[in-house]
Amino acid sequence: MPTTDTKKKTAETPVKLIIVESPAKARTIGKYLGKGYKVEASQGHVCDLPKSQLGVDPEHDFDMKYITIRGRGDILGKIRKEAKNAKEILFATDPDREGEAISWHLFHVLGVDEHKACRIEFHEVTKKAVQNALKHPRTLDMGRVDAQQARRALDRLVGYKISPLLWAKVKKGLSAGRVQSVATRMVVDREKEISEFIPEEYWDIIVQCGLSGTGKKKREISAKLYSLDGKKTQITNETTARKVAERILKSHPQVRELKKKERKRLPAPPFTTSSLQQEASRKLNFTTSRTMQVVQQLYEGIDLAGEGTQGLVTYIRTDSVRISQEAMDAVRAFIPEKYGAAYLPDEPNVYKGRRDAQDAHEAIRPTDVRRTPESVKGSLSRDQLLLYRLIYNRFVASQMAPAVYQTLTAAIGDSRIQLRYYGEHKVFAGFTMLYEEGTDEEITKTETTLPEIRENEGVTILSVDPQQHFTQPPSRYTEASLVKTLEENGIGRPSTYAPTITTIISRGYVSREKKRLYPTELGITITGLMEEYFSSIVDTEFTADMEMQLDEVEEGKLEWKQVLRDFYPDFSASLQVAEKEIEKIEIQDEVSDVVCDKCGALMVYKMGRFGRFLACPNFPDCRNTKPILTYLDVPCPSCGKRLLEKISKRNRKFYGCEAYPDCDFVSWDKPVAEKCPQCGGYMVEKHNSRRETIHLCANPVCRYREIVPENEKELSTDD
Repeated sequence: MPTTDTKKKTAETPVKLIIVESPAKARTIGKYLGKGYKVEASQGHVCDLPKSQLGVDPEHDFDMKYITIRGRGDILGKIRKEAKNAKEILFATDPDREGEAISWHLFHVLGVDEHKACRIEFHEVTKKAVQNALKHPRTLDMGRVDAQQARRALDRLVGYKISPLLWAKVKKGLSAGRVQSVATRMVVDREKEISEFIPEEYWDIIVQCGLSGTGKKKREISAKLYSLDGKKTQITNETTARKVAERILKSHPQVRELKKKERKRLPAPPFTTSSLQQEASRKLNFTTSRTMQVVQQLYEGIDLAGEGTQGLVTYIRTDSVRISQEAMDAVRAFIPEKYGAAYLPDEPNVYKGRRDAQDAHEAIRPTDVRRTPESVKGSLSRDQLLLYRLIYNRFVASQMAPAVYQTLTAAIGDSRIQLRYYGEHKVFAGFTMLYEEGTDEEITKTETTLPEIRENEGVTILSVDPQQHFTQPPSRYTEASLVKTLEENGIGRPSTYAPTITTIISRGYVSREKKRLYPTELGITITGLMEEYFSSIVDTEFTADMEMQLDEVEEGKLEWKQVLRDFYPDFSASLQVAEKEIEKIEIQDEVSDVVCDKCGALMVYKMGRFGRFLACPNFPDCRNTKPILTYLDVPCPSCGKRLLEKISKRNRKFYGCEAYPDCDFVSWDKPVAEKCPQCGGYMVEKHNSRRETIHLCANPVCRYREIVPENEKELSTDD
């Protein structure tokens, strides 16, 4: 039996210290490595520029003043204590610029030689990946560190120089930033496009045709007018449309040409950060910040029943669509086993990323393709399961065979009138059996069986329907489409999209209503000032070029302080002009029709941390505030009073009675006005896998359901 001295000696045996960023990741890795290791979390950055000072000195070649972040003293103290007793220190912060900078600061805090190979990185939090990283430590990547320093300095100069100006000239609490100001301008410019848009009238002519072949079966098709008198039709008024319709009714067309083809549709690539945020917005109604919060949990590790803590997805900040050979081999072995050999293409599907994409990390994918969403369902929260299923299905589908469609095009008409019919029929589901990419706009798809059409057979005109349309203005941005546009313009990087959108909404520059982004009066005013006095800051090309320069710094092609030397002189000159010329601007609050029940004034709309609310304009004499209530035009199923849309403590939307607490009716699903035709209970709105709106009986015994016709749908308002 060991003595007390032996036990004490064993307890003091030096271990290897691994420093990561998050406590969740520290717990996960600690379980993988066991007794020979100690894993500590820095909880993000430990050093940064001081909040009370600029911290960047343009007079001394942009020297950076770093200090320990307030509140991180205890964390650093614990890390120093563990480092002192460790036989080796390894830095395992995230594999990106921010992670590299955190390790660099920790190197200095702990007195570790910058040239020592003790930086490790892994792109998925799995035991195999961590153990492999331990075998291949490297030195610090100073290209990444310098790129992060340049970005930090640029953001600090823009933010700390322009924001006080906005405070003085407009109102307190405002801010400007390299990326947020461009994003705000995009929303403002889109609203300007919409307001200036002049609709143009146009008409389609839809013709119902009866086919006169010899068979007994009645055959009809719907065709569209394509050309008239040898010219493609452009009908711009009702008079012309009616005249054309009369000509078609008097015509004696026949099937003049048939084209039968096979069309293949390829799957979408696995997710990047941007495409994940876009698709989670479309399919799950997640905001960008909610998506990143949930996917961070999946990356850092989930405690799975029977398996312990496992990282379920690879690194989540990436703009690459590449996957590793190991992952490729695994998914290609899995597909024929799970779905059949026909669903595996002969060669792997290889995707080309964006021209300026960084290829340091893989696409976002499951760490183990055999860990299906169904197998981990019991260990995940609702949001975690939804997002994991999205990532998993997209990845597996990306390596499946294409969907195959039979297409049929028929030219119908006579010498002067030509109609066109087009139809397609899916003959092999391929990847679509598992996953189909969403769109920003609602598109209705119908599966059809292709009609039997024979060349030269006669056609009877059954009816002609002239349909009036107007050209539509561009759609307002959603979070998904704004992220897509930022990415397409090379503005920001995967780590910046979510915080940028959160910032412009929380600052009150942009409001989000029914998923669409609207500029506020404040956002329009600030954008106008920025365009007049700091045009380069809100210029998309300038901002994109700055991102490219930061990439060149990371690649070692450009010295990081040179980026600042080139930027600052013109910026400083613009700042001096703005300080002299901008006059005080008063922005009036939007007045509501709600009367303050304390002093009788009409309350005004204000923007707070959690969105818009009502406040008394007589502040500080009257401090009355009220939430903005959204009522449903649906009676409470329990008491008949009005239903309210509410937000839970976990930021999830639900519906409750205005008479609470006297009436305790509550529903996570949106109730609708109609009653169930089978049991008389109340119905709720749901959406099926085909994105159709259905009304479902809330009675768990009945569960009657019906699909809502397209013309009766209401746009979903879920965030």
